[in-house]
Amino acid sequence: MSAITTHVLDTSRGCPASGVLVVLEVGDDGGYREVGRGTTDGDGRQKGLLPPGERPLQGRYRLTFHTGAYYAALGCESFYPTVSILFEIRDPAQHHHVPLLLSPHGYTTYRGS
Repeated sequence: MSAITTHVLDTSRGCPASGVLVVLEVGDDGGYREVGRGTTDGDGRQKGLLPPGERPLQGRYRLTFHTGAYYAALGCESFYPTVSILFEIRDPAQHHHVPLLLSPHGYTTYRGS
């Protein structure tokens, strides 16, 4: 399992959000550069954003969820075409889980375990 994972739950439908494209980027002096990507599985989880055994470095990271495409595939209009979550890794030895609770007109996130 990757050292950085996520889980997307569609609170408007009461189920996991499967098939959501997620892009992981790391911040550097020139902005951000992509280090991983994948889509959420049937349980709404993305466990492979970094290669197995690879530890992230200290620094700023950004997870971008392509939520507009997810809702469009369901035939539902969404206010947010993407949701980006910026976070900072201070201890690369820890596992970092960043869940997203999603609806067509709002979202919430938190530091998971």
